[in-house]
Formats: sequence, C-alpha cells, structure tokens
Amino acid sequence: MRKFNKENSRKLFSGKKKIIVACLFLVTAAGVIIGGMGLFGGDTPVDFQEVKESKMPSDITSDIIPEYKTLERALACAVDDDIYVIVTRGEKPTSGFNVSIDKIKLEEKNGKDNLIVYALFEDPQKQTAISQIITYPIQVVKTDLKALPDTIELRIQY
Repeated sequence: MRKFNKENSRKLFSGKKKIIVACLFLVTAAGVIIGGMGLFGGDTPVDFQEVKESKMPSDITSDIIPEYKTLERALACAVDDDIYVIVTRGEKPTSGFNVSIDKIKLEEKNGKDNLIVYALFEDPQKQTAISQIITYPIQVVKTDLKALPDTIELRIQY
C-alpha cells in the first residue's frame, strides 16, 4: 500500500497539472481553428466586369431586364457559358438615381452556394437639376463563375 506524503502529493498534482494544461491548450487550439474557419473560410471573392448596354446579350435586354426592372433585387442568369449578375433598383420618379456593384462574394452555407452582391445605391443630390422622368437604374456584370449559385443575397450600401 502506498503512503501519502508531501512528495507523492507533489508528483501526483504535478502530473494532473500537466494533463489539465494540455487539455486546456487543446480545447483553446480547437476553438481558434474552428472560429478561424468561420471568420475566414467560406467567402470567396468573385471577379467581374461591367457590361455596357450595347454589349449585353439580347437574352438579358429583351427577356430579363423588362421582367425585373421594376423590382429592387439582385439576380443571376446564364447566357451561353457565361454567368451574369444583374442588380435592379426598381422604378424611380426622376433621373439621378444610380446603382453600381461594389463587390461579389461566394460563400458556402449549409452545403449550398450563396452569392452575396454588395451594391452601392446613389440618390440624386439635393439642389441638383434633375429630369422629371421615370428611370430604372440597373447594372449588369459578367462574372468568372462557372455555375449559377443556389441563392443570391443583395447587400445595399448608400
């Protein structure tokens, strides 16, 4: 039978302390790794180029824009082998309203691809001469995506 004395006690607690410190280190490291994946993983920037109205595919100008121009939204469409993103601002009562796509990111959410479109909305400046005409601010960009995303999210910045 072992006798319990101070020397054995120090050895016992010294070994327990090492195990506790090691466990705390592992739990902390796992938390940092998992947290880092949540913060840094998943968001992939998407490259894109603005498409001028004269260069837009006819499928976009004749079918998609007329159907969605009165709505405020982001949508994507495939024309031939290219993926386009369109941001519409809806019907506006005057000139001076603009929309521009700032950046696009692709994230995986619950096993599905979610496209996040960051758009800058600009309103007419006060004290500026504007035309009293109904307008439909729209921006179309061609992306480097290879497939349509499952969902699209519009994030508006003013």
